Amino acid sequence: MRNAWRCYVSYALSLFGSVRIVHRPMFVSVEPAAICQLHCPECPVGTRKGERLADRAERFMSREVWERVLEQITPYAHTVQFYFQGEPLLHKDLPRMISEAHERGLYTIVSTNAQAMTAQVAEELVKTGLSKIIVSMDGLTEETYKAYRVGGSLEQCMYALSWLREAKNRLHGGTTIELQCLRLRSNEHEWNEFKKQYKALGADRLVFKTAQLYDYSNGHPLMPSDERYSRYTKGADGLYHRKPIGRGCLRVWSGVVITTTGEALPCCYDKAHAHAYGNIMKESLETLFCNERALAFRKAALKQSPDICKQCWK
Repeated sequence: MRNAWRCYVSYALSLFGSVRIVHRPMFVSVEPAAICQLHCPECPVGTRKGERLADRAERFMSREVWERVLEQITPYAHTVQFYFQGEPLLHKDLPRMISEAHERGLYTIVSTNAQAMTAQVAEELVKTGLSKIIVSMDGLTEETYKAYRVGGSLEQCMYALSWLREAKNRLHGGTTIELQCLRLRSNEHEWNEFKKQYKALGADRLVFKTAQLYDYSNGHPLMPSDERYSRYTKGADGLYHRKPIGRGCLRVWSGVVITTTGEALPCCYDKAHAHAYGNIMKESLETLFCNERALAFRKAALKQSPDICKQCWK
């Protein structure tokens, strides 16, 4: 509680020009796997634009890196998110990692495309005490689903939701099952149906998210026709521009991303690892979170000058 209070005070002061860190991360996103089975068109891993990183890095987080993360975050963090760029269920030791975090009183979240889910995996995840699982499903027909989740199966997603629900009910588990849908032109005619069907599909809640698009200046085939549900708006010049966002970013004050190799990144938008604070296998996370690189990035983020901030949508 004290750490959270310090975080919010530090962030509030930064909006008035005083950038000082007197707290430690409230949440940590760890990357169990740096690879994925799908080929989503706006994902660096899916398009294999991130293959260069995967080639030089470990594709799965090692036991050594995970133990180092867990050891360092337990005294002050509240939440562990088990996802970054790759598909977390591809890490065969994921249930054990979740269980260990849960045993230390940490709130745990997994986000998955569910293509590697089985009835057994669903049961193992619920047994760990997992707090929340997010299942990404961007269509209610195979056609609309595969417009974005290239290489995936809608039927498999639906099985995954039913397996999770069955395991949760049978084991009296407390895992929240969240169905997440990107707002895309390909599925915009299904949004109302999602609202009607998500509970019948096995989810506890439904969340719609706007889609991040990279080549959007001249429009994009996945961009929703209604700009209210897009991150981009058409300007007087006839081109699309990112909608303005508020000043400052609580995310880079309150958390950090740890990659498979132990790199500490400012947030999930640093997909190319361009703004790493350092590596937790060489320095403590406590030190990295407050070092000069971290402070410099936060100062720049207040002005939204880093390249990754230009794509952000908080």
